[in-house]
Amino acid sequence: MTHSLLKTRETAILVGCLLDTRDKERMRLSLEELTDLAETAGVQVVDVVTQNRDRVDAAWYLGSGKMVEIAQRAEELDVDLVIFNDELSPSQNRNLEKVFDCKVIDRTQLILDIFALRAQSSEGKIQVELAQYNYLLPRLAGQGKNLSRLGGGIGTRGPGESKLESDRRHIRRRIGELKDRLNEVVRTRHLHRERRKKNQVYQIALVGYTNAGKSTLLNRLTNAGTLEEDKLFATLDPTTRQLQLPNGLEVLLTDTVGFIQDLPTALVAAFRSTLEGLKEADFILHVVDSHHPDLAIHMEVVERVMRELDAEDIPQLVVFNKRDLIGPDHYLPKVERSLLITANDENDLAKLRKQIEDQVLASYQSLTLNVPADRGDILSLLHRAGVDMEQSFDEAGDAYRIQVRMNRDNPIYGKIAAFVNEPTGQQMATAELGER
Repeated sequence: MTHSLLKTRETAILVGCLLDTRDKERMRLSLEELTDLAETAGVQVVDVVTQNRDRVDAAWYLGSGKMVEIAQRAEELDVDLVIFNDELSPSQNRNLEKVFDCKVIDRTQLILDIFALRAQSSEGKIQVELAQYNYLLPRLAGQGKNLSRLGGGIGTRGPGESKLESDRRHIRRRIGELKDRLNEVVRTRHLHRERRKKNQVYQIALVGYTNAGKSTLLNRLTNAGTLEEDKLFATLDPTTRQLQLPNGLEVLLTDTVGFIQDLPTALVAAFRSTLEGLKEADFILHVVDSHHPDLAIHMEVVERVMRELDAEDIPQLVVFNKRDLIGPDHYLPKVERSLLITANDENDLAKLRKQIEDQVLASYQSLTLNVPADRGDILSLLHRAGVDMEQSFDEAGDAYRIQVRMNRDNPIYGKIAAFVNEPTGQQMATAELGER
């Protein structure tokens, strides 16, 4: 009794299955992340129990004898939760409910709970609620005991008891409503993206493992004012801000939700519309916590998600963050393009802005314009559009010679096309031969 009176927050035992076929390092990282996830959700981990097996037990996750042992341990420690490191099947949930006298949740429920806490935008809340219902629908049978414990606790935020006790028809109807609302949000976001593309707004996406420092970097570069916390999934809702480069060009910089190992399928499906915005990016900054001992695994997880989203071919710069926390001999993986920085160092940020600027300029074509002296309207148009340009005046020809960087699908290209100094046929043939 004394022990329960002293408790200031919920306590938990973590349970993991160490499979012979799994990479040992990844399993270790997965269990460490489960501990961090529990802490992020406000749960104190008092014990971690694992068992080596050749496969997960279809009925009990671990062996039935081991489960009885863990149930006794949970009773001794008077814990509120037992959290499993893998997604439990509906039948496993029902069997475990009979053994434990406390709440039983899995990794998926824990992450869903954190997402429910973190979602701030209406879109984020819709996505989380949709993921929760899709997870719970096949698990409604035999939920009597669990339903009696719902309300305000870990693994139960969001829909709540009254909705979960509704019949499947009501749940399916609610899922349909949420999908319709989400589709409308997706349609609106797609229109915004199309408008940005039409206006030739250069778009940069910040991606990376959770807690790599993406939000901190966004804040330092753009004064965005987004939440910065040393916790997993501190930022859930994507944030887009304008970034001005040293030469005056303005681009859009978007922070995205952090990735993690074994991100629940329900969440990947629900947040796919948000993540698919990565495909619209012109440039990707892959932010990596250079101080983390498992940074190579973190990078692999992010790259795998990028491949799944068909975004792996977008130009990318790996930004190794938290330089101030590593030593001179610290190992960093070899990548094609990278920059080592700390987000709180203005000199490092200046280097990053310059790298971004070089990438933006390289994506544009170099055009030469011959503009008659009496066509000041063309010069004004170029200035208003913020086009990067160099100009000189040719007195003999009474015209301005202007070098600009611009893509031909820029909205103003049609107005200046008549002044573009196209190469001669011989020059074009030589250029084509050179390209070959």
